[in-house]
Amino acid sequence: MADRRTDTGAVSARRAEAIGARLPPLLVAADRVAATVAQGVHGRRRVGHGDSFWQFRRYVTGDPVTRIDWRQSAKSGRPVPEGWFVRETEWEAAQTVFLWRDGSASMRWRSRAAELEKRDRASVLLLALASLLLRGGERVQRLHPGARPVAGRFGLDRLAQDLGLPDDDDGLPPSVPLPRHASVVLFGDFLSPLEDIQALLARLAAVPVTGYLLQVLDPAEAVLPYAGRIRFRGLERDGETLIPRVENVRDAYAKRLQAQQEGLATLCAAAGFGFGIHHTDHPPESALLTLYDGLGQR
Repeated sequence: MADRRTDTGAVSARRAEAIGARLPPLLVAADRVAATVAQGVHGRRRVGHGDSFWQFRRYVTGDPVTRIDWRQSAKSGRPVPEGWFVRETEWEAAQTVFLWRDGSASMRWRSRAAELEKRDRASVLLLALASLLLRGGERVQRLHPGARPVAGRFGLDRLAQDLGLPDDDDGLPPSVPLPRHASVVLFGDFLSPLEDIQALLARLAAVPVTGYLLQVLDPAEAVLPYAGRIRFRGLERDGETLIPRVENVRDAYAKRLQAQQEGLATLCAAAGFGFGIHHTDHPPESALLTLYDGLGQR
């Protein structure tokens, strides 16, 4: 019994050391990306209950009369109700944004054209997005059983450590209870069958929640640059495939990938999710800016 506990403790210690050695560079990279993007974005202001004035907008049928700003309406000089203006306040309650990164075997790969594995780039983007959200006073939570929301700089460090824990290995996020109208952001390669992804998004939309799905691909997956006789080994119990001349299947491959991405875009639109594609040889800042803006519009 004592020996078994000692062995278990040694394994846990080695795992902790490995996590500690790997995460700091990713966290530093995420901070740099977030700092760059933060210069060009504004907070995710939302209409809701609060004391801070946000904007005036024109009255529409169904608005409570108590929300009409009569002074602003009088300045318009237009007849009622066309000249009425409603005063909107900013929603000040902190929101929890749920974040998930695919940690399956297919994400643990990179070609020579990329500096990072897909998993590491997805981790950087997730942490950078979390940094932006936490700076804006919102909370973030890993989409994983038993995870708790975090806030502030300490929360970002905690989230980074959580990313070093065992990952989901089926390529799709686990079923976790979510509050209504929450926001969810999913990072992965999303090469699973479309029917599986459709079931996932339908389950999330039924809560209902909205959010963003970002497909992270290696540049070699995007263009299949190989030529000649190549043996491809699957990373997720897919076996092996020997292709005598890869260039002969490149067009068919491109059509399959395009069909997958068009299918993802259609499924996301139906579920009220945004959708984007990021290649790991491209700057992460552009992907984060698009994602952050898209999340703010949802």
